[in-house]
Amino acid sequence: MNAAQLTGKVSTHLVDTLIGQKHFLVHPEVREDLLALKQAADGAGFNLNIASGFRDFERQLMIWNRKMTGAATILDTQSQPLAPETLSEQDKVFAILRWSALPGASRHHWGSDFDLFDRDALPQGEALQLEPWEYFNAHQRPFYLWLKENLAQFGFYFPYQEDNGGVAIEPWHISHRETAQRCLNHLTLDVLHKEIESSAIIGKQVVLDNLETIYNQYITNLSR
Repeated sequence: MNAAQLTGKVSTHLVDTLIGQKHFLVHPEVREDLLALKQAADGAGFNLNIASGFRDFERQLMIWNRKMTGAATILDTQSQPLAPETLSEQDKVFAILRWSALPGASRHHWGSDFDLFDRDALPQGEALQLEPWEYFNAHQRPFYLWLKENLAQFGFYFPYQEDNGGVAIEPWHISHRETAQRCLNHLTLDVLHKEIESSAIIGKQVVLDNLETIYNQYITNLSR
C-alpha cells in the first residue's frame, strides 16, 4: 500500500462489500473473512452490523477539528465531558487521542477494522452509543462474549482490548490481524509526518512536536 492509501487519502485499495443491508469498503484480503464472521454470527443468533468501517482522512480530520474547536465534546478517561476552555492545546490533543485517532493514523483508513454491534439487541428507541458499558454490562454483552470466543478463527482480534495507557478500551472495535499489521508496518513516522504537515489539522504544531510520543503511545501501543 502506498502512503495515500495508508493515510486514508484514497480508497483505491478497497472493494465494495455488502454486509447486512449496507455497503462498505473493505480490504480485499479481509472481505471473505468478514463475510464468514457475519454468517457465523447470524447463525449463532446475532444480527452483526457494522457501525463504522472505512473512514477516509477528511472524515477523520473533521472529527478531530470539531473536537479541537469545541464543536464536539472531548471526553476524559471515564467518558465524562471535559471543559475545553480549561485545556491547553496540548491537553486537547492528548485527550482527543484517547477516543479518536489522529487523521492519517486511523486503523479505519485501511479497510481492515470495523466497529460492530448486534442490531437486534438494541433496546427499542435507543441509539448505539459505542461506549464500553453497552458491551460489558448491557445489551451488547452476549454479542461481545460471542465475539471474544470466535473472532480469532476468522483472523480478527480486539486491538483495544485492554487499557495500555493509549487508546481507551473499545470492545466494539475488531481488526483483521495480519492485514492491519502489514498496514501498520508501512505507516512509518516519516509517512505520517508528511501527511500531517500538509494537512489542515488544528493543533498541527503540537501534533508534530509530539508525533513520536503519539506514534508509540496511541498508534502502535496495541493489545496482543
